[in-house]
Amino acid sequence: MPRTAEAPIEQELETYRKALTGYCYRMIGSGAEAEDAVQETMVRAWKSADKLQERGALKAWLFRIANNVCLDMLGSAQRRATPMDMGPSSSADGPLGEMIVDSAWVRPIADVKVLEPTADPAELAASKESLRLAFVAALQNLPPKQRAVLILREVLRWQASEVADLLDTSVASVNSALQRARATIEQLDLDESGAAEVDEAEQKELLSKYVKAFEAYDMTALTALLKDDAAFSMPPFPLWVVGPEQIEAFMRGKGAKCEGSKVLVTSANGGPAFGIYNPTPEGDYAGWAVVVMETSAGRISGLHHFIYPELFAEFGLPLRLDGEHVGEADELQQPA
Repeated sequence: MPRTAEAPIEQELETYRKALTGYCYRMIGSGAEAEDAVQETMVRAWKSADKLQERGALKAWLFRIANNVCLDMLGSAQRRATPMDMGPSSSADGPLGEMIVDSAWVRPIADVKVLEPTADPAELAASKESLRLAFVAALQNLPPKQRAVLILREVLRWQASEVADLLDTSVASVNSALQRARATIEQLDLDESGAAEVDEAEQKELLSKYVKAFEAYDMTALTALLKDDAAFSMPPFPLWVVGPEQIEAFMRGKGAKCEGSKVLVTSANGGPAFGIYNPTPEGDYAGWAVVVMETSAGRISGLHHFIYPELFAEFGLPLRLDGEHVGEADELQQPA
């Protein structure tokens, strides 16, 4: 394929990385695996670039490759979920339970990997909503074809004919799959409170107040920020608790080791997030968990602690801090 007067194919492929990562993340439910899927997509595309007849067809061609990579990776893997999907809430003094294998959990993704800050505000808001942990977990209930159809039609706004071409099927089949997928998602009764009305200034203020209260370990100030039904979870442990009283009891009990911790803020799954660093005997701070914060109606509705050290690198956060670092919540840091 001639390259004159055209950008190098590698450069053009890169322009689709975020869109492809968002698609693969919603399909697979893991940020790290989504990035692996996109990298494999790029390698396959580069190796067979000369088979592409028209540069205008590059987007559809890439998504076809990405979809096939995702299907290969999903294979017979178990459905990823959140602790809230696996059973009822527990008492704060209940056992944490045995750690469950990583592949069982929906894991977070850094916003910088999937969102275009310069996108149309309405499109950006819709993209953020479709990255919520609960929505991504709900997608995992769908068979892969229905999952692909729902993401392409409802999230990415592809035409039915475009989806049919990508999946090598008919428009009627696409419409049927979309109808079944919608029915399944509706049955899951996702909490849509405040879903399309995200106030970023409000989110930043909540994050700032939470970081201040957490670093001071001021439970009165911290619990005042929580909704009555706020959920607190800690994958890979199955235990989760609900409500300010239980969250405070947990943080004063099993979670007391976080007293004196430091925080660095970031963003994940369309909203605020932060890394927690626990104090060490050496006098510095070690990364413990990346937390995804969910908000609704001016309060914090979810605090989901992902206790995986490798996430710090995925979010561009250091794994250790010296004694001088503090969490600056005045402005969300966007990892490179």
